[in-house]
Amino acid sequence: MTRTTRGPMRLVAIIAALMLMAVACGGGGDEPDDSAQPPPAGGTDTGAQGPDLSGVELEVAVVPTGTEAELFGAVFDAFEERTGATVTLTSTGDDMAAVIGPRIAGGDPPDVALLPQPGLLRDLAEQGALQPLGEVASDEVDEHYAPIWRELGSVDGELYGVWFKAANKSLVWYDTAVFEDAGIEPVDTLEGFLEAARTVTDSGVPALSVGGADGWTLTDWFENVYLRTAGPEMYDKLAAHEIPWTDPSVTTALETLGEIFTPELLAGGTQGALQTDFNTSVTQVFSDPPEAAMVYEGDFVSAIITGETEAELGTDADVFPFPEIEGSGPAVVAGGDVAVLLSDTEGGRALIEYLASPAAGEVRAALGGFISPNQSVDPATYPDEVTRTIAESLEEAGDNLRFDLSDLQPPAFGGTPSQGMWQILQDFLADTSDVQATAEALEAAAASAYGS
Repeated sequence: MTRTTRGPMRLVAIIAALMLMAVACGGGGDEPDDSAQPPPAGGTDTGAQGPDLSGVELEVAVVPTGTEAELFGAVFDAFEERTGATVTLTSTGDDMAAVIGPRIAGGDPPDVALLPQPGLLRDLAEQGALQPLGEVASDEVDEHYAPIWRELGSVDGELYGVWFKAANKSLVWYDTAVFEDAGIEPVDTLEGFLEAARTVTDSGVPALSVGGADGWTLTDWFENVYLRTAGPEMYDKLAAHEIPWTDPSVTTALETLGEIFTPELLAGGTQGALQTDFNTSVTQVFSDPPEAAMVYEGDFVSAIITGETEAELGTDADVFPFPEIEGSGPAVVAGGDVAVLLSDTEGGRALIEYLASPAAGEVRAALGGFISPNQSVDPATYPDEVTRTIAESLEEAGDNLRFDLSDLQPPAFGGTPSQGMWQILQDFLADTSDVQATAEALEAAAASAYGS
């Protein structure tokens, strides 16, 4: 089908400023206790009341599993405390569309879903599967969010989604002891990054843990390299499929990515990377002994570190921005989760309205590994210095901040396991030698998904 992608493209110049306001980098707070549990009785929202929904049962579909799903659960615990409703959380895994699509077709959708892709939001809205939110959360969105988030949650001017989570997906996390033992420090250029990777590998610890079993991590790798090698304007054109994936800018980015994916630098080599899922890619860096020195991914990595390892943020585990490439300057790929209403019920409407409030964002923010796009979230809620570092990297990105490219695509191309970008980049990780064939495969898949 033909898709309209004008929204994020014409507003990206202001997204950096709005995300900076959302995280407002001066927030304080002590280092988080790794053993901390979700806040009781609605976390920072204790005492607040919503409508009486006693006896109402709601189902919410989210992508995360494991620790991150449990952290999301604290938000819905708070909603239950406010309203008396009962919320059941369904974790769909990466292929949200494949899970909720048949249920929508069968007339049994979850009440609310937190979608990981604007492209999926648009597809569902065009199918008539989403309830418009103009009367539900329009005032809250206008009050608490900058305009870009309304734009990204709208289709043809109608609001269908409330952005609950933002993500800085341009971060490299590292084991501080491994860096110290190898005599290296965080770097800000790709040349320095590759040199550091070779040095730490020579010291006996593989440089990189890559979660190649989850194809979405590889799309994030590509997007960060492409944004830096091709620049923001070409990124916008590729995101809108205004240039083909066989464009020289794509092959240049793939060649650069191939340098990073040198088998000797990867924990377990190429096959090890292809068999490593995202959570494991994080835990093996911060295990004892460590199986790798660094892992690339977004700010949500911190939740895995604190929830599944003994490492302490800011002491054992630290972070630096994804390196610049040939003078590109700082740049950030951003992502997020958008809440949509699939069933027009009183409970579902109340939950959407709650998710648009700063109270909901503060419950989740207090647990770490999370950035809210809600400008009214108290910056002091963020619990650690690492989060403030992430906020600073958003500020430095300026006009070089762009929304996750794969999430802007039709899900069949940008967001589905075992096909499209996910599968093709897994194939590329397995064998980086034929860049042109990879570019041609990407273009064929994109053309099919766009219906051209």
